[in-house]
Amino acid sequence: MYTLVYFCPMKWIFRGSVLDFANAVVYNKASNLQGFISGKGPSMAARNLKQQAYNVIKEKIINCEFAPGAVYNEEYLCEEVNTSRTPVRDALGRLEQEGLIKIMPKRGIVVSPLTLKDVRMVYEMRLLLEPYSLRQYGDALGEPEILRYCQLFSLPDISGRQFFQADDDFHMWIMEATDNLYLKQNYELLYNQNRRFRILTGTLSARRVRETCGEHVRILTACLKKDWENAALAMEDHLHRSREGTLELLLARQREEAGFPR
Repeated sequence: MYTLVYFCPMKWIFRGSVLDFANAVVYNKASNLQGFISGKGPSMAARNLKQQAYNVIKEKIINCEFAPGAVYNEEYLCEEVNTSRTPVRDALGRLEQEGLIKIMPKRGIVVSPLTLKDVRMVYEMRLLLEPYSLRQYGDALGEPEILRYCQLFSLPDISGRQFFQADDDFHMWIMEATDNLYLKQNYELLYNQNRRFRILTGTLSARRVRETCGEHVRILTACLKKDWENAALAMEDHLHRSREGTLELLLARQREEAGFPR
């Protein structure tokens, strides 16, 4: 007796006896297991493709190469990543969980927009997490790093990419001190959105850069004294000012796109 078996998840069709089919399955499982153990099998390659697709699409979203609110289809994304649908779909599932996209059945993949409400929500969470981290985990911040950041933000000519990288590293360094995986995971989502705000709204004015550096130094000065309450209060003040600056820049961009003068 012969049978026709369709095994969709593995994308292959088998014709032959039931015994032959069973033997083939056992052989296939053993081969995959051996490949996994050696680190050279299809399982490892599949994981690498999924991670590559995730990294490429995520970076394009964060850098606003995939514009907020834009709609894409799977075919286009497969071409961009130069891979098949399976790794792309896996990546899209992860990115939707992170709030960077929305998968709309029969419509496509929508890149999450950046609105004034998004700015307020992100900063609401940052105001909860970053001052809390200083109050609860400040003792984990090393003095050499505190002094290094003090020196960096005191440079008279810090600007552009150097400033933005230092700013990102500074806030991430504070959150990395927390001995709480869930806080870190939630902050990473905010970090990604904050980078999108920055790229979308453009560079800060020289005045705002100087002000931000001063706010950072005030936070760090309190950290040197191990005065975590005042460090947290200085962080709250900094985040309030940063939120207002981001809202102003985003509102100005929206007005410009609508045809109104700045």
